[in-house]
Amino acid sequence: MQGFVFNTTPQIQCAPGSALALAESCRRLGVSRPLLVTDPQLMAIGLVAPVLAALEQAGVPALVFDQVREDPPEATVLDATDLARQQGADGVIAVGGGSSMDVAKVVAVLLGGEQPLAELYGVDQVRNARLPLMLVPTTAGTGSEVTPVAIVTTGETTKAGISSPVLLPDVAVLDADLTLGLPPAVTAMTGVDAMVHAIEAYTTRHRKNPISDNLAREALALLARNIRTAVSDGGNRQARGNMLLGACLAGQAFANAPVAAVHALAYPLGGHYHIPHGLSNSLVLPSVLAFNAPQAAPLYAELADIVVGGKGGAKLGGKVSGSDEAKTAALIHALRTLIDDLKLPATLAAAKVPEADLPMLAADAMLQQRLLVNNPREVSEADALAIYRAAYGAAGGGAA
Repeated sequence: MQGFVFNTTPQIQCAPGSALALAESCRRLGVSRPLLVTDPQLMAIGLVAPVLAALEQAGVPALVFDQVREDPPEATVLDATDLARQQGADGVIAVGGGSSMDVAKVVAVLLGGEQPLAELYGVDQVRNARLPLMLVPTTAGTGSEVTPVAIVTTGETTKAGISSPVLLPDVAVLDADLTLGLPPAVTAMTGVDAMVHAIEAYTTRHRKNPISDNLAREALALLARNIRTAVSDGGNRQARGNMLLGACLAGQAFANAPVAAVHALAYPLGGHYHIPHGLSNSLVLPSVLAFNAPQAAPLYAELADIVVGGKGGAKLGGKVSGSDEAKTAALIHALRTLIDDLKLPATLAAAKVPEADLPMLAADAMLQQRLLVNNPREVSEADALAIYRAAYGAAGGGAA
C-alpha cells in the first residue's frame, strides 16, 4: 500500500434539527457574535429564520449577510468580510448551498489575518489562521462542508480555487430538515453532482486511497438508492437524510482523492452559460466515462456492482454481468437512464449550448490542468472537443 494523508472536518453532526443547536458549537469554539452567511432565496422562504431564532434565544445573536448568489464573485466575499469586520464578528456560520459555504470559508480566512484575497488562490497558499467556522448545507450535493476548497468567480467567465486544509470547518452540521423544501430540479442536479464526486474520487489517478475508496462506495450506494425518492417525494425525511449523508461522504472522498475530467469539462459550461454546476457535471458525465473506459473499466465495473444492482442494490437499471467493459457499459447506460428519469437535460443541445462554441469550450477545459491530471486517461484538447461533441448529441457514447 502506498502512503497517503487523509484530512477531514473534525466534527460532523448528523441529525434532524441539529442546526437549531448551533449555539452549543459557538460556545465550545468561543464564538459570541457569529456572521451567518446565506442567500436571499433561503431568507425569503424562511428557512434560515428558525436557526437565527435559536441562536438569539441561546444568547448568541448572529449578524446576517444574505447576499450570496450562485458562482459568487470576489466582490461578494469582500462585502461579507467588510460587514463582519465592522460589526466585530468573531466566528462564521454558513447556512446554504456550496456558494454560501465557499464564501463563509474565505471570509473566515480573511478575518483571521492580514493576507489579501488575491494571495489565497491556488494550493496551500493560505498562511494565516481563520476564525471559527461552522457549515450547514441545505443541499445534498457539493460536500463543501467537508472539503478544503472554495471556488470564487474572478472575472466574466473565469473562476479560481483556494485549496488549503485551513478551509476545513470546525463543525459540519447535516440537518435533513433544512433540505425538505428543496425543489425537485435542484435535488436532482445536486444529487448527480454528489454522485460524480464519488465516481471521480474512486477513479482518480492521484491520491486514491483505501479510506476515500470506502467513502466513495458508501456514498454512491446511498445516493443511488435515494435520489429518485428524494426528487419525487421531497418531504421524505429518510431519503433526504440519506442524500445529505451521501453527499457528505462523497465530499470527504474527493477532498482527499481529487476529481478529474468531468469537473474540468463542466466548469466552462458554468462559466459561459451559467449552467448550474450539478447540471454541468450531469451533461458531460456519460461521455467522459465512455472516453475513460479503456483505462478505467476495471474500476467502473466495481462501481457498476453498486449502482446498477448486485452489491449495492440500487438497481438504477439492468443487470451487471460479463466483462469489465460490459459492466462499464451497463453503468453508463444506468446513469443515462437516471438523468432521463430525473428530467434533467440529457445533452448539451437540450441545454441550449451552441454547437459552434464547442471548440471554445474544449480550449477552456484545457485550462483546468489541476483537475485533468487526475483523470484516469490523458485528455488532449482534441479529446475534450470529441467528448463535448458526444455530449452535444449523446448519441453512441463518448470519444474513444
